[in-house]
Amino acid sequence: MEIVISNLSKNYGKKKVLDNVSLTVSSGMYGLLGPNGSGKTSLMRILATLLVPDSGEVMINGVSIKDTARIRELVGYLPQDFSIYRNMSVYGAMDYLGLLSGIPDKTRKERIITLLEQVNLKEKMGTRVRALSGGMKRRLGIAQALLHEPQVLVADEPTAGLDPEERIRFRNLLSGFADERIVIFSTHIASDIGAACENLGILNEGRLIFNGSTEELVQYGVLSDTVPEEKNKVEKPVLEDGYMYLLRHVKGGDCL
Repeated sequence: MEIVISNLSKNYGKKKVLDNVSLTVSSGMYGLLGPNGSGKTSLMRILATLLVPDSGEVMINGVSIKDTARIRELVGYLPQDFSIYRNMSVYGAMDYLGLLSGIPDKTRKERIITLLEQVNLKEKMGTRVRALSGGMKRRLGIAQALLHEPQVLVADEPTAGLDPEERIRFRNLLSGFADERIVIFSTHIASDIGAACENLGILNEGRLIFNGSTEELVQYGVLSDTVPEEKNKVEKPVLEDGYMYLLRHVKGGDCL
């Protein structure tokens, strides 16, 4: 499985939100990191066919993003602000979405129960969506995104606003689903990427300024341009150090 993005650009009026972005994503968990307003959500929405690029091309498993119907069969999407049918029960909302997707009755029922078990919501099947906690709603979001068995899962800022325990649970859940598909995990929280992804891209002001492994990125961690005083000690850099260094020092130009 592979996503190939070539020279992708998108403007909102005079503002360029994606500027000639090119990258390739293979099977597994891929992190998309960047500050708010960096273009992450625009890229996620293009992959989900909810936004049309101004130029460039995207191929998902050999299918052009222009083939909207086929891409929507291949891609499951969890938006940043996920909310569905608040007055329905958890099972009822999933069943209705499955019905809209044309999934046969028996298959739909079996798949819903399996997914709710996987996201630890089986005990909440009869609970109304509006009564779920923030973390539970995000987990329901994953279940609905996987209902049609997509080959790619696109999750836009799924851990934003969650408490630390729920964030860890959610990251582990996404990692489990990445064994069988491509999972693109967009966030502005560096520690989430470091804990869940081996490879990542960093967007800043619409440009891709890094594309590689998390191990490569930590080599950019710089605490001081001079040798520390004897009383100080040099700490091993972590992902966040490399991320902050890039944002501070890389202004456009080629991807590192």
